[in-house]
Amino acid sequence: MTNKKRDKKKGANICSRCGSRGAVFQRLGLNLCRRCFREVASEMGFKKYR
Repeated sequence: MTNKKRDKKKGANICSRCGSRGAVFQRLGLNLCRRCFREVASEMGFKKYR
């Protein structure tokens, strides 16, 4: 069941890995929060250039 107040507001998106609602990356269909992205980025093929 969805919450109508969160449909279009900040925090409407949830992380597909941990369920967190803050700082979710939607780009490229990731739907991962920043913490989960840092843990899984190297396995997904992202490289750190700095």
